[in-house]
Amino acid sequence: MYLGVDFGTTRTIVARADRGNYPVVGFVDTEGDSVEHFPSVIALVDNEPVFGFEALAAARDGAPLLRSVKRLLGEPGVSATTQVDIGPRSFALLDLLTGFLSALRQHLIEHSDLSRELTARTAITTVASVPAHAHGAQRFLTLEAFRAAGFEVTGLVNEPSAAGFEYTHRLGGTLNSRRDRVLVYDLGGGTFDASLVSVTGGAHDVLGSVGVNRLGGDDFDAVLGDLALVASRRPSLNETASRALLAECQEAKERLSPQSRRITVEVDGRPVLVTVDDFYAAVTPLVRASIDAMAPLVDALDEGRPRDQVAGLYLVGGGSGLPLVPRLLRERFGRRVHRSPYPAASTAIGLAIAADPDSGFSLADRLWRGFGVFRELDAGRAVGFDQLLDRRTELPSSDEITIRRTYRAAHNLGWYRFVEYADVDAKGEPRGDLAPFAEVRFPFAPELQGRELSCVPVARRDDGPLIEETYTLDPNGIITVQITDTSTGYTQTHALR
Repeated sequence: MYLGVDFGTTRTIVARADRGNYPVVGFVDTEGDSVEHFPSVIALVDNEPVFGFEALAAARDGAPLLRSVKRLLGEPGVSATTQVDIGPRSFALLDLLTGFLSALRQHLIEHSDLSRELTARTAITTVASVPAHAHGAQRFLTLEAFRAAGFEVTGLVNEPSAAGFEYTHRLGGTLNSRRDRVLVYDLGGGTFDASLVSVTGGAHDVLGSVGVNRLGGDDFDAVLGDLALVASRRPSLNETASRALLAECQEAKERLSPQSRRITVEVDGRPVLVTVDDFYAAVTPLVRASIDAMAPLVDALDEGRPRDQVAGLYLVGGGSGLPLVPRLLRERFGRRVHRSPYPAASTAIGLAIAADPDSGFSLADRLWRGFGVFRELDAGRAVGFDQLLDRRTELPSSDEITIRRTYRAAHNLGWYRFVEYADVDAKGEPRGDLAPFAEVRFPFAPELQGRELSCVPVARRDDGPLIEETYTLDPNGIITVQITDTSTGYTQTHALR
């Protein structure tokens, strides 16, 4: 069975490949109702984590609840052992992710549209999603958790790139030799991404991507909650009431239509009114932040080719359902706006298309985060930055890309600070947010090899050995570093583990 799984900030959505069709999978919740998502939440019951629908039911009874765990993956320095608090207990992030995805797989087998076709032994071939701007740790942890949960993952696809597949599948008639580009605007529950995709037949080439790690529907819900709290004249709420208010706000926001004038929200059991005008005024800065983030894609397009090369600006993601979003996009860019009829499920449908070996679609995507290293210079008196992989490096469709650098060491040891970065300035220095990859001290002097190096100062040395650095990039955007002293054979390998 071939599935696309969009692990979302608030909801995880699954689509399947079925003879050229890509239906969204329905799940049965604890009330016996069918819904087209699995809640991305974790609760603590009897000091142990529970997931999805069971977690929501436990939270209604007052259990501690963790929402938006996906946002934690985007934090700089995150790792498999990053501790996450749920009530009085702490858990390793990778354990929570694996537990959540294991619960998702079990629910697919026992309580979904697929239950009649799936058993515990069924091979579930899966393509999963990550934000386009996800750093290596986020990609690694996502991939590792899916595999540990029993999914056979054949690839990670950037979320707006997957939505480009769904656009072509659903609106292929808008594409032709003159209009061959799609601009995808993906506002999810916790993250924002945008990609410019060139389409020729079934071949999709991602020309550019941008993103913001903490911008999504959760932020809109919080704004509405604050307005409702002010309208209720309540100074504050306890944790249980605050959680219920956010859930109310999410549902109320999703009910909005262009004709809506008022929003009714219950605050601790009492209904209050918030005008749509007040809500839109409060969230306009958030929408404009997403529009500003995607502006470089539009500017680059206008410099290179006429605007009529764009078949459409495609809105996907649950957050894009807010009527304010297409209005502000049209005002800013003056382009035709298409909204997916299944905006929350568009990425999952695209992932199922990517998983389907008979779809006839192919994807050329890119790294979208540069990879480089800060090195010691001038006997440790200066530091220089070296770009190793450009953020526009195309991901290999199979195997790996390998880069090798060989040089004569000029110091007794190398002190490398590897980072992933959003972009570089005119001088080649990284700018924007940085995500640390590894800090490595490598002994060039043979007498230092095998020793503790944290207190050894960097010193100039003229008779250094020949050093080889090898960098590999796999199809999922995960990088491995290997440094070798070719004279002694001493080597260190650093990868996300």
